[in-house]
This record gives sequence, C-alpha cells and structure tokens, in this order.
Amino acid sequence: MSGFFVVFEGGDGVGKTTQIDRLATHLRAAGRDITVTREPGGTALGVELRQAIMHGDHVAPRAEALLYAADRAHHIATKVRPALEAGGIVIQDRYIDSSVVYQGGARGLGDEVERISRWATEDLVPHLTIVLDMEPRAERLDRELDRVERETAEHQATMRQAFLERAGLNPARYAVIDAARTIDEVAVDVAAAVDAALVKVGIVVPPAAEGLEPWGTP
Repeated sequence: MSGFFVVFEGGDGVGKTTQIDRLATHLRAAGRDITVTREPGGTALGVELRQAIMHGDHVAPRAEALLYAADRAHHIATKVRPALEAGGIVIQDRYIDSSVVYQGGARGLGDEVERISRWATEDLVPHLTIVLDMEPRAERLDRELDRVERETAEHQATMRQAFLERAGLNPARYAVIDAARTIDEVAVDVAAAVDAALVKVGIVVPPAAEGLEPWGTP
C-alpha cells in the first residue's frame, strides 16, 4: 500500500476530535488526499453497531468485544484499505489499542481481544499511533457520557497507564504527546510527529506547505 495510516488514541476527553480536525486541515493544506474516520462508526454498518454498543442497553463484555471486532473488520476492508491502496492518508479516531485497553484491560478479557482484532484486520498496523496523554479528570467530560464511558470511568487512571505502556513497547511507531496544554501547542507537536513519520515512508510535505501552522493558517 502506498498510503499512510495514522491513529489517535488516549483516554476519554483528551481532545482527539479537535486534534484530528487540526491535523486534517494541516495535511489538506499541503495537498494531501485525506480520509478522516473513526471506530466504531466509520461506515453505515459501523453507525448501527456504534449505536448498539455505546448507546444501547447493557452488552456482555465478550459480546461487546466481538461487536467491536466485527465493526473493525468491515471498516478496514471497505474504507481504510481502499483509501490506503489509492495512496491517501487515513486519520482514524481509535483502533486496536483502544480495544486492548478498554475490553482487554478494563473489561478483564485479556490478550484474546488483540488476537481477535488482528485477525479481523488481517494485521493492518498503523504507520503512526498518536497517544494524547493527560491525567484523568472528571471535569473534562462536560457532556453526557455514553454507556462504555460510564462503565469504564473508574478505570481511567489504569487505562491511561495501559496506553503509555503500549506506546513504550514500540516507541518508533508511537508518539506520546502531552495533551494537558493549549490546543495550539498540542497541534504543533501532532503535526511535527506526523510530518516526520511521513518522511520516513517517503511521503514529503510539499515546500508550499512550509510555514503553515498545523491548522492550515498562513
């Protein structure tokens, strides 16, 4: 595949949506073909599964893990891989790390969660995973929590550590970024990490984009 796959991970309320929007604007300003997506919910089937998983009634932990894997299998096969094979850049909100941390860790399902997800995706690994890291604080979640967030809220500190530990196992493929700063400061570091990773795979940001702020403003 000739494209580039970057995933954003981190606990609830760390600002992933905002930073994904900033990065997409930055890369589009550089003339790149960008696909922004998420899990669950990146396809029509995923929207239905997201509603069932995150906003429905109680789901047994094993069933929840399998629903995530089903969404992931369809999403990667029908949206992510085609975009990458066409040479585009895919920016995704959550991927296998989230399942390992939430279902494998907070739900107590263990290593099987990662094995199932890798089978579902045919071992598609991101070129770069950005972990937005900050100390968990309840006041950051100034919105109504979905079912998964409510049920895992007490595990936020443990899940934060789990994301950091996964990043530590493969520092060449992860960028841990301090998200407890201003949006602009975080966006600068995100753009720098992605631009550097793009260069490593032979995708260079055009000179015309030099001097742009990460959000695309001259």
